[in-house]
Amino acid sequence: MDKSNFLNTITLITVFVMLLLAFFLLTVNTKNKLSNRLFASFLILTAFDLSSFFTDKYFETNLSFEVFRMTTSLLIMPIFYLYVKAVCHSDFRLKPKHLILIIPFIIANLVFIPRFYLATTIDSISIFEHFKQMLEIRFFYILAELQYAFYIILVFIILKKYKEIYLENYTNANNSSYKWLFQMTVFFLIAHCIVFFKSVIRYTDYNVFLNSSNVIIGTIALIISCWFVLKALNNPELFKGVDSNMLLVNESVISTEKESFKTPKSAEIISQIELVKKYVLENESYLEPSLTIQELSKQVSIPVRDLSVLINHHMNQHFFDFINEYRIQKAMQILKDSSKSKLTILEILYEVGFNSKSSFNTAFKKHTNQTPTEFRNS
Repeated sequence: MDKSNFLNTITLITVFVMLLLAFFLLTVNTKNKLSNRLFASFLILTAFDLSSFFTDKYFETNLSFEVFRMTTSLLIMPIFYLYVKAVCHSDFRLKPKHLILIIPFIIANLVFIPRFYLATTIDSISIFEHFKQMLEIRFFYILAELQYAFYIILVFIILKKYKEIYLENYTNANNSSYKWLFQMTVFFLIAHCIVFFKSVIRYTDYNVFLNSSNVIIGTIALIISCWFVLKALNNPELFKGVDSNMLLVNESVISTEKESFKTPKSAEIISQIELVKKYVLENESYLEPSLTIQELSKQVSIPVRDLSVLINHHMNQHFFDFINEYRIQKAMQILKDSSKSKLTILEILYEVGFNSKSSFNTAFKKHTNQTPTEFRNS
């Protein structure tokens, strides 16, 4: 099988897998409807973009269609950006203001109208022969790269803030949503670098490498699409967003200063810290695996923002570190209790509020410099 047939085969498989997953996401009954629909739209647009590998032979006779297909790639990153927002923020909703994201797509199509969409059959042949030298095409590639760079930076900024807010407000360190989005973004960045390389060599004397780069891109796309399917199968309840109105502690402190709140006296801060510590220890709130700072706030009757500043700023700890200290102390007591020697590590971690072995081992070693097994045997 030559490279061309191989490329067509893997591209067809990739497109089929993506469309099948998109159909599943659009029809499955779940609470994550908006994020699923956005991800399905992303998959459909990506599949449409990949179809260029086996439709380019019809370029001369379907110029308008091919140019439109090319410009739809400018919708992929805006949709991915909205998808990341929908996953990270549980209260995210689409609004009319988001229509501004399609401006590059509209601009590109307006640029292509005179010499491409209105081209005659004879013009199409000439365009095909001088395609890569045309100013509109060069403008499109520059616009696409600038747009991609803008959104990839924006996505990484969103993920960074999401992770920090999650650590400051939740106790479950096994944050699969962040890992999924971060890994996917990194994979897309790698794939795009290869696509960018392909676009560059198109304008050089090394066109012989175009077919090889196309095969690599097609193979990576197939691997990523299969990875999507495996993730969907293994993590049906993957996503848990945070409230987009939540502020990081440093933002909260600045906000408080701007609103001219009086800084509590040191004695008051110490008193509040002792109150919170005593409550958590005596009531064993830390044993609740899904404990959040909002729930603890209600229990100790301290406003969420004040409690967040108290723990993350005055105690200099993330909320999940603060709670995990109590969990680890409880686990240490159980591990040294001879009457509970028959309990497995897995049973102990669930008993003290953890929900995964990896997060328990990481937290335990961070606090004791030993693994749970080493501590039990010491």
